[in-house]
Amino acid sequence: MTIHPNPVPTLTGDDPRPHAVVVGAGVGGLAAAIRLSVRGYRVTLVDRLDAPGGRASVFRQDGFTFDAGPTILTAPFLFEELWTLCGKRMSDHVTLRELNPCYTIRFDDGDTFRCYGDAAAMRAEVERFSPGDLAGYEAFLAESKACFHTGFEKMIDRPFPSLASMARALPDLILRRAERSVHKLVSKHVHSEKLRMALSFHPLFIGGNPMRTSSVMSLISYLEQTYGVHYAMGGTGALVKGMADLAEGQGVQLRMNADVAEILVDNGRATGVRLAGGERIAADVVVSNADAAWTYGKLLPETARGRWSARKLERMAYSMSLFVWYFGTNRHYPDVGHHTVMMGPRYDGLLADIFDRKILADDFSLYLHRPSATDPSVAPKGCDAFYVLAPVPNLDGETDWHTAADPYRKRIAAHLEKTLLPGLGDALVTSRVMTPLDFQSRLLAHKGAAFGMEPRLTQLAWFRPHNESEAVANLYLVGAGTHPGAGLPGVVASAKILDKVVPHAREFA
Repeated sequence: MTIHPNPVPTLTGDDPRPHAVVVGAGVGGLAAAIRLSVRGYRVTLVDRLDAPGGRASVFRQDGFTFDAGPTILTAPFLFEELWTLCGKRMSDHVTLRELNPCYTIRFDDGDTFRCYGDAAAMRAEVERFSPGDLAGYEAFLAESKACFHTGFEKMIDRPFPSLASMARALPDLILRRAERSVHKLVSKHVHSEKLRMALSFHPLFIGGNPMRTSSVMSLISYLEQTYGVHYAMGGTGALVKGMADLAEGQGVQLRMNADVAEILVDNGRATGVRLAGGERIAADVVVSNADAAWTYGKLLPETARGRWSARKLERMAYSMSLFVWYFGTNRHYPDVGHHTVMMGPRYDGLLADIFDRKILADDFSLYLHRPSATDPSVAPKGCDAFYVLAPVPNLDGETDWHTAADPYRKRIAAHLEKTLLPGLGDALVTSRVMTPLDFQSRLLAHKGAAFGMEPRLTQLAWFRPHNESEAVANLYLVGAGTHPGAGLPGVVASAKILDKVVPHAREFA
């Protein structure tokens, strides 16, 4: 992968192909650049950071490799399709390993429940954990499959440019009782409170509150069981590198340390971008993988924002943020699996604190990632690499993270030492944290929201910023802030939608 330093002279008339500029080299931006190149565009991909990845970037510290963001890879076929489009095989460039169990859920009293990407193993685990709920679990999974058909197969790679397009989806959404929350759907079928938690927490993976995220998002359960949960050997950063190499092989020019200050608009049409240093890059098509609120609120002039005014953006509901602690130990913890979800003593009350009251509670639920359980390359010999994250309020809350971060980290460390990681304090050899302030400053996430706009029913599909801008011609959006939303499958699918809304390059001839 060759990353061109900034500045690089803008390519000129030597290449007659129409030019597309993609803003933001996250996973969605990389996928967009690859697809545009396949469809005949000359593509320049610009990003303000020093390496591709965005939320999926990588930290390297003291011999440890830490994935900064997403670690749970589902729907690998969406990624494989990118290599296929380029006449290559993903397996020749990125090694995926399926995890079974997908993850372990540890409850506050020490009980554990394992989620499997295998139907028989999952049924056996439900029967072990809550025998009276097996029939209810199977009924829930049948509804999850139906939701997958509606929300994934019919909607994930389809644009919603008009109310009419939304109306065409309504019969399926009504049939699926989309007004119900994921938690209500689960509770309809199973009676164990712990099993309800285990089957309903998945919306948190995409920034949603299980108590109000549409039941259509229960599709995640079926997706995981049908296609598995995977890990890219070398970390998610290895997947990003594979995508960046694939893009460059297609002729895409990657320009890092190139901060876009403005999307240029002339007579209602996107004509390029202006970098913070003043350089202008002309384009026939502009695709923004930046946070949607940043795109409309900061990169476009007020006269070109359409319905996405500052007031409209402020009225939208945004996802929670995350507190993430990356750390390494000088010993192994072989009893800890690759993915562990650690439920706190409260479920709905904690969710209300995070999403509604926006207060930093005394208790927490955690996700613990131990990639060295699968991949020893991410830590020095004899060591373990970890990250642990806690869902926390976004910056609409009043927490002062300048003073709260270290005490919060210490509370999490004490809890881990008491439960899964005995002797952690003595074993620590490297440490780093990321707070909502970092999501705001480093990733330009509005309000520090880690997943963009919250995926509640009234903020899905047509109600989100559209993949094809309603306000500016030749401007398109990909990433977590547009349809279909956050999560690795969502952002890659948003790039697939470009095939339906961006004209083929030959149409510019």
